[in-house]
Amino acid sequence: MALDPSFVGRTYPPTEPYEVGREKIREFAAAVGDANPVYTDPQAAKDLGYTDVIAPPTCMTLLSFSAMRQVVEDPALGLDYSRVVHGDQKFSYSRPVQAGDRLRTVMTIDAIKSLAGNDVLTLRGEVTDENGEHVMTSVMTLVSRAATDQAGE
Repeated sequence: MALDPSFVGRTYPPTEPYEVGREKIREFAAAVGDANPVYTDPQAAKDLGYTDVIAPPTCMTLLSFSAMRQVVEDPALGLDYSRVVHGDQKFSYSRPVQAGDRLRTVMTIDAIKSLAGNDVLTLRGEVTDENGEHVMTSVMTLVSRAATDQAGE
């Protein structure tokens, strides 16, 4: 069943504040194999003008997926999450994320389209700090695979 295109433009409430931790940044940098010292060494980050270590650009996928839950769990949307695959993710930063930042995300459905029987959702997450200043925008594409009948047709 195709998703209702009238959901385009729907904005969900801001998430609870997420405090970015130094250890979480270090763990992520290690997991992706990025040895840049600004991700692990507070002094290296301070030498570049930051107050603490900064997060690798893709580290904030965690925030996007957390905020995405509001959309995929919206019963009115009717999305079968068991059929969803992550299609794409893009980030646009106003400034680097630093340890100690307290961030909120507001998620909006930017597009819903049907493609070869699949539903394709484009979600935009606007991330702000505790002062309401824009930090980044995340755009993700989710593909809900078309259901097939019992014979696989």
